[in-house]
Amino acid sequence: MKRLIALLAALAMVAAACGGSSSDSAGGGGTDEEAGTTTAPTVEEQTPPPTEEAPTEAEAGSGGNLVLLQWQAPSQANALLSSGTKDILAASIVIEPLAEIAPDGTFIPTLATEIPTASNGGISDDLTQITWTLRDDILWSDGTPFTAADVVFTFDYCEDEATGCSTEAFAAVDTVVADDDHTVTITFDEAKPYPFEPFVGAISPVIQKAQFESCVGEAAKACSDENFMPVGTGPYVVTELRPEDTVLYEMNSNYRGIAEGKPFFGTVEIKGGGDAEASARSVLEVGEADYAWNLQVAPEIIAPMVDAGFGRTASAFAANVEHINLNQTDPNAATPSEGTPHPLFVDNPDLHRALSIAINRDELVAVGYGPAGNPTCNMWPVGAENSTNNDWCLTQDLDGANALLDGLGYMDTDGDGVREADGYGPLEFDYVTSTNAVRQSNQELIASYWAEIGVVANMQNEDASLFFDGTCASDACIWKFFTPMEMFTNGSSGPDAGSYLNGWISSKIPTSATAWGGDNISRLNSAEYDALEAELSSTALDDPKRTDLIIQMNDILSTSAVIPLIHRANASAFANSIGGTGELNGWDSEYYNIEEWFRIAE
Repeated sequence: MKRLIALLAALAMVAAACGGSSSDSAGGGGTDEEAGTTTAPTVEEQTPPPTEEAPTEAEAGSGGNLVLLQWQAPSQANALLSSGTKDILAASIVIEPLAEIAPDGTFIPTLATEIPTASNGGISDDLTQITWTLRDDILWSDGTPFTAADVVFTFDYCEDEATGCSTEAFAAVDTVVADDDHTVTITFDEAKPYPFEPFVGAISPVIQKAQFESCVGEAAKACSDENFMPVGTGPYVVTELRPEDTVLYEMNSNYRGIAEGKPFFGTVEIKGGGDAEASARSVLEVGEADYAWNLQVAPEIIAPMVDAGFGRTASAFAANVEHINLNQTDPNAATPSEGTPHPLFVDNPDLHRALSIAINRDELVAVGYGPAGNPTCNMWPVGAENSTNNDWCLTQDLDGANALLDGLGYMDTDGDGVREADGYGPLEFDYVTSTNAVRQSNQELIASYWAEIGVVANMQNEDASLFFDGTCASDACIWKFFTPMEMFTNGSSGPDAGSYLNGWISSKIPTSATAWGGDNISRLNSAEYDALEAELSSTALDDPKRTDLIIQMNDILSTSAVIPLIHRANASAFANSIGGTGELNGWDSEYYNIEEWFRIAE
C-alpha cells in the first residue's frame, strides 16, 4: 500500500468514526526520511516476504510447532496487568480486544461485528458514548459463550485500583453497560473525540468473567494461575508459562477460525533469554527459529546474517522513540521517586538543553540502527504534529552546551573535569538501560559526549526481563525508576497522538500506592501540560487547533522530563519458510494476525 494512501485510509476512518471530515486531524504518521520531515505510516521490508499462498486444504493445527524468540522473556500472559511489550505479546494470541489496529492505523473488528462510527450510530452525537455490537459466534477456550458480561467485568476488574491494572485505556471511562448479551455501551466522563482506547488493541483485551471474578482488587495478587494461563478467545491457549523463560501454547479447539483451517500451527513456543543478536542469528543465519522480535542489532552485524539466506527482516515505523528519562523526582529521597522534586532536573531548561545538544544523534543512529532509525527531538515524531520547534537538538553543539552550563554556575571548581552545582555536588548521574549491545554502545557514546561538558554518566544496565517487567517485582523495573536517568524506547499503542501524550499528565505518575502503575514514568508534574491535555481531550479530531495543542504538549515534554534520541522502527525477523505474515505491525501486537501465518511447503 502506498504510504500516502495508508495514511489517508487511517485518518479517514478515525475522522468518520468521530463525525469529522478532515484527513489531517487524527494524528499518527511516520518519519522515514531526514528528521523534521514527515511521511505516512510505513512498513519497510529489507527483504521481500514470500508470495506463496497458504495451503488451501490444510486442517487447523496441522502445521506443527511455531518457534518465536523474545529475548525479553514474558513474565505473564495478562496484558491488563503489564505495560511491558514482552508480556502484551505473550497475551495477545490468547486474549483479544473488541478491535485490533492494522499496520496502516485502521481498525479491524475482532470480537465486535463492526467498528462503531457516527454514521452507523455507534458513536453518540455528543461524543460521550461508543456502542459496540459483539459477535454472537465467539466461544471462550473452555467452550462457554463470550458475552457482554465479560466486557463489563473487564472494566470492573480494572476499575478497582487494588487490582493493579497497568492499562490506561479506562482512565476516562465512566461506565460500561451491557445493553443486551451482545451489545455494550461505554460512557466517558466527558466528550471523547477519540473513543478507541477501551477494548482496542492488544493492551486492552477482554478477560473472562468466570475465570477472573475472584481476582478483583487485593485478591488479584494471588491469581498467578489465571495470569499465567488465561482462558481466551484467540487462536491459542497457554499450556505452560515459565516466567522470564518460556511460554508454550496449543491451538484453541474452540477458535472461530478452525473451519477455515486457522490457525495453521498446532503449537507455539515463545523462547526467552539471550539477546537480540543471538535471536537474529537463530532465525537469519542458523535457521533454528521462525521469528525473532525486537532486533536492536547494529546494521553491520545483521547484514551478513540476512545474506545467509534463511530469513528476512521486516521493520515498521510507528511512533517509537528511544529516549532518556530525567527523573523529575528525587531517587535519593526518603521515599525514592515519589513526590520530592529532583534538585536539578525540575524547571531547569538550560540543563536539559545542554545535555541534549551535547549528543550526536546521527552517530547514535549510524552505530546502532542504520535505516531502522532516524534522529528525533520529539516524543511524538510523526504526522502533521511532528514539531519542528526543537530541531536545534539535531546538531551537536558542545560549545553551546558548555556555555549553558557556565551560565547556570555549574563550574569545575576542583579541576577534576566534573562540574559541580551548589547544594548538589558533582554533576554525576546513574544512567541505566537494558542489557543490549546497541544500547550499551549508545550509552558509551552519550557518556563520552557528556564527559566533554563536565558531566559524568555512571552507566548501568539491567536484564531486560526485569527492566521491562510490568509487575515491578524487581526494583530494576522502569516504572519504579530508582535512578536519575533511564533509557529505553516508548511508543504509542495507536495512531492518535492525544491518547499517547495523555500518558504524561501528573495523575499518571507511578507510585507505590498505584502498585507502580501509570505511564508517566519520568514523573513530569506540569500544570501547563495538564491544562493543555484537558483542552485537547475535548477538542474534536477535525479541529485544526488539535495539531497546535499536540505540538505544545510534545514541546513541554521533550524539553523538560525527556531527552528524545531516535525515532525507531519496529524491527523483527521471519524465517523464509513462514508465509502469511503480511506487513509488520507497528501499532499493535506483531502477532495480531498469527492465525494467518503458515509454513511454506518445500
